[in-house]
Amino acid sequence: MTKTILIVDDKLSAQRLVADYLGENGFRTVTASNGREALYVARHEKPDLVLLDIMMPEMDGFEFMRHFRKERNTPVIMLTAKVEETDKVVGLELGADDYVTKPFGMAELVARVRAVLRRVNEDYTETAASDVLRVGDAVLDKKMRIVTIGGRKLELTPSEFDLLTILMSAPGQVFSRGDLLERLKGNSFENVERTVDVHIRNLRAKIEPKPSHPQYILTAFGVGYRFANPDLMGMGEDDE
Repeated sequence: MTKTILIVDDKLSAQRLVADYLGENGFRTVTASNGREALYVARHEKPDLVLLDIMMPEMDGFEFMRHFRKERNTPVIMLTAKVEETDKVVGLELGADDYVTKPFGMAELVARVRAVLRRVNEDYTETAASDVLRVGDAVLDKKMRIVTIGGRKLELTPSEFDLLTILMSAPGQVFSRGDLLERLKGNSFENVERTVDVHIRNLRAKIEPKPSHPQYILTAFGVGYRFANPDLMGMGEDDE
C-alpha cells in the first residue's frame, strides 16, 4: 500500500524538491507551508509520516508538535538548519522520531523515511504467543502496537513503543544507552546517546505513577536502563 508523506516547509521550492523525489520513490505526498496548515492537512489526509521543518511563520515546527501529539502518534521526522543539541532535544521531547539537519541528500532522506516506516510497520514473523509481552501488569502487543499498564492503555509514539519493546523483551536486563540507540536507529537515528535519555524521560511520564520515582523503567547508574522484573523484587531488584 502506498504510504502518504506530509511535507511541512514554508519554502515552496523545498516542498517541490522533496515531493518530487519521494514521488519518484513510490510515495504519495501532501504539503503544508506552516504548522497551522499542517494540522488541517494532517486531520484530513491522515499521513503515514510527517516531514517537518522547524522555522516557519504563523506556527513553527515545535508548536505544531505540541498540538499534533495530542491528536495522533504518527511518526515525525524534523528537518532543520539548526544544529544545536538543545533544539534536537526539544524536538525529541515533543515526540519527534528522528532529526535530519539541513542540508541533506535526498537519498539519505528517503532512507530515513523508510527506516522509520519500517519500524512502525514491521511484519513480525514470530509465533502469536511471542507477539505479546507481559511483565507484571504491563502488557505490550507488538503486532497491534498497543501497550497497557494495569489495564490503562498508553498513547506512545513509534520510537517510544520500540524502546519499550526492547526493554520489556528482557525484564531485568540492563541495556546501555549505546545498545538501545543501535537497536532503535538502524539507519535512522543520529548517533546521539542523549536521544535515549529523552525517550526514556517521555516514556516514564506516560508509564510511571511517579516519574521521579520510577517503578517500571529503572536506571542502572553509569550504564543504562532496564525494565523492572517483578520476579526479582526482593532479590536484588530495587525501586530506583
